[in-house]
Parts: sequence; C-alpha cells; structure tokens
Amino acid sequence: MRELARRWLKFNAVGVAGMAAQLGVLTLLSRVWAGHYLLASGVAVEAAVLHNFAAHLRYTWRERRVEITPVGAWWRFQVSNGGVSLVGNMLLMRMLVGSAHVPVLAANTIAIVVCGLTNFWLGERWAFAAAELRTRRAD
Repeated sequence: MRELARRWLKFNAVGVAGMAAQLGVLTLLSRVWAGHYLLASGVAVEAAVLHNFAAHLRYTWRERRVEITPVGAWWRFQVSNGGVSLVGNMLLMRMLVGSAHVPVLAANTIAIVVCGLTNFWLGERWAFAAAELRTRRAD
C-alpha cells in the first residue's frame, strides 16, 4: 500500500508538469487558432499524453521498465490514458465552454482533474502493468 501511495504522488507530480505543458500548448494554439478551442484542446491533450508517457516510464513506474516493453506500454498508454484524456477533455470542453461559457483554460483545468483518477488506475493496472499482472487480472 505504501508503494501505491508513493506512486500516486509521483503520478500527480508528473500530472502537474503535464498539465502545465497542456495548458501552455493550449494557450499558444488558442491564439493561433482563435475560435477553434476543440481542435486546440485535442492537440494540447496529445502533447500532454506524450509528455506524461515519457515521464511515467522513467519516473512513476520506473521499476516496471524491466517487465514491460516500451512500445507495448506506449500503445496501452495511448489507448487508455490518451483515450480517457482526449474523449473526456473533448466532452467536458464542449459542455463547459460551448454550453456553460466557462473560460477555455479554466474548463481545460477542470477536465484534466476529472480524468486524472481514471488515468492513474489505468496506468497502474494496464498501461504499465507487467504482462503477468495484465493476464492475471483479465482472468
């Protein structure tokens, strides 16, 4: 349980850096593509997903690097964390900005926080889990 708590803290540290990257890219793209907040949000999310994968592989789940293949982990991370982040972000951005008229950066921050818990669980249990752990959980 202590290891899980330690990993949760590492996950959140990486998440804060990824959030800064995402919001930075979103700020830049919002100026370049004014009025296209969904397109800008999607690109910003993918930038954060790529940042977070590299950081999680080297920091959060570092001890599992010998048990997993980086390409397999990258694919699982893109499908799970990337999927949750992209779909969750797009839906929440549409609701918050498009319907509720929340400012773009505030709405994006809310979307990041909402997707975070699911992403940790998916990273722990699937994206960075060793093959025998993924197989055993699937049974």
